[in-house]
Amino acid sequence: MSLIYPFILSGGSGTRLWPLSRKAYPKQFLALTGGDKSLFQMSCERFVAPQFAAPTILGGDDHRFIIAEQMRELGIKPATIVLEPMGRNTAPAAAIAALLAAERSDDALLLLAPSDHVIADAEAFRETVLRGVPAAQAGALITFGVKPSGPNTGYGYIEAEGAGDALKVRRFVEKPDQAKAESYVVSGNFYWNAGIFLMSARALIAAFEAYAPDILEGCRRTLMRAQVDLDFLRLDTQTYGAIPDISIDYAIMEKAENVACVPLAAQWSDLGSWPAIWDVLDKDTDGNAAQGDVIFQNTKGSYAYSENACLCLIGLEDVLVVATKDAILVASKEHAQEVKNVVEKLKQNDRPEIIFHKRVYRPWGWFEGLDRDKRFQVKRIMVNPGAQLSLQSHHHRAEHWIVVEGTLEVTIDNQIKLLNENQSTYIPLGARHRLANPGKIPAYLIEVQSGSYLGEDDIVRYEDIYGRAAAE
Repeated sequence: MSLIYPFILSGGSGTRLWPLSRKAYPKQFLALTGGDKSLFQMSCERFVAPQFAAPTILGGDDHRFIIAEQMRELGIKPATIVLEPMGRNTAPAAAIAALLAAERSDDALLLLAPSDHVIADAEAFRETVLRGVPAAQAGALITFGVKPSGPNTGYGYIEAEGAGDALKVRRFVEKPDQAKAESYVVSGNFYWNAGIFLMSARALIAAFEAYAPDILEGCRRTLMRAQVDLDFLRLDTQTYGAIPDISIDYAIMEKAENVACVPLAAQWSDLGSWPAIWDVLDKDTDGNAAQGDVIFQNTKGSYAYSENACLCLIGLEDVLVVATKDAILVASKEHAQEVKNVVEKLKQNDRPEIIFHKRVYRPWGWFEGLDRDKRFQVKRIMVNPGAQLSLQSHHHRAEHWIVVEGTLEVTIDNQIKLLNENQSTYIPLGARHRLANPGKIPAYLIEVQSGSYLGEDDIVRYEDIYGRAAAE
């Protein structure tokens, strides 16, 4: 059997799971299901099997180092990490995937899979994919459908008929109202659209040539101008930005005649809302699910998440409470979909809470704000083993560094020295400086900044092993 080439789509922002999911660190990179692995990592692990080639990842440029680090933690080496300069939906992503897969093998089978879904049984999922292989090799465009557990109005539906592993698709249906969803469940011929696809690269390219040639041609031009950068393949901004923003469902699947549906024999959720998180977690006898330091008193059917403080819910039913270090969400389950409306209001007001968490991740580690006023701020910083910050200077601030754990190599102008726990140093305004961790364990320090301007864009970079611009 031909190898299956997984292409994992990792470009979403997950706004309906705010305040935990944010633009700079969206839901696919978070551990939301009670374990210590992110949704993205669990998606990558599903394809660690003999029938699957190393995965190709398509993600946003802003998330490139998160993707690389989370794959390094798993010990999985990707075939390629493709970087989108901006999101263009799933049709351009699918065309890019098909063109790359076709370069690797004339008979390549391509599996398109989102990175932010939960599939409880990875082995059952792989078996389902393999059941679709004969039809895909024969030229069918396979979509995987989930047998509905109830009349959910948050999913698109697939109507299919026939017998065997691959059913003939009659039509795709947008998210229905309650009455239609109930009728779909009763009929037994409808499946939730999981947004997972299997097809030969050749068949998908032919479908684009027939139904969306402008997208295919735009993706060809984009790949011709793509640039290799470290472990990444950067798509060209100008040509990729000119491609229509459209889903593969609209562009191809709803038009093609050779579409088939393979029922997915595994528990599945796209975790598209906070009630969906509640649904997949273990619950107490009152139907409550908790993550973090949470106490329930006379409360039923609720979900609570606390990133830091002790969170107590008293006398409530069917509510959602999510408390991070800088934002708190309180909502009824019934109105959970309105979270995206709140995010839009925050966006209109230029609130940073929709982009960054209190802890901001960088390719070398992370920093977290502890205190701030007009002319000073205090940060906690972690530097990964073997990592280093850029050689840089600042126009408006001086810095004090105090090492609290590990060892750091400090460069200040022409001097290089090692600092151990409880040692400190001072970086004058304008001095060229760099931090590096030469050790085998993470290093932690407290940074105190003082000056007239403390923004992250007050950075002049002279050398950077990660190829970043000033404010990254």
